[in-house]
Amino acid sequence: MRIGKLRHRVTLQKVARVRDMATGGWRDAWVDHDKVWASIEPLSAREFIAAQASQSEITARIVIRHRPDVDATMRILYRGRVYNIHGVLADPKSGLEYLTLPVSEGVNDG
Repeated sequence: MRIGKLRHRVTLQKVARVRDMATGGWRDAWVDHDKVWASIEPLSAREFIAAQASQSEITARIVIRHRPDVDATMRILYRGRVYNIHGVLADPKSGLEYLTLPVSEGVNDG
């Protein structure tokens, strides 16, 4: 993957237990995990139709450099949009260069 393709700065988020300041209790909330460079590619019409056969929600793919701490329980924020991760696919050559994340757009409250 050429570095120039990774031109979007996105925020990875994960669910964590945080203290609710109003009640003093604990609750689950989305917190920033890290900011990374990514490539965001909407699915082509052909890919979108194929994706509908198996997972009707997949609308784009996001590619980032390989990280061992990314999983499908996380989500991505970019320009005020929320992308839910549906899988983490390693590159086919070495498995250590980049990750492809099939995503759907929409609010995810965890």
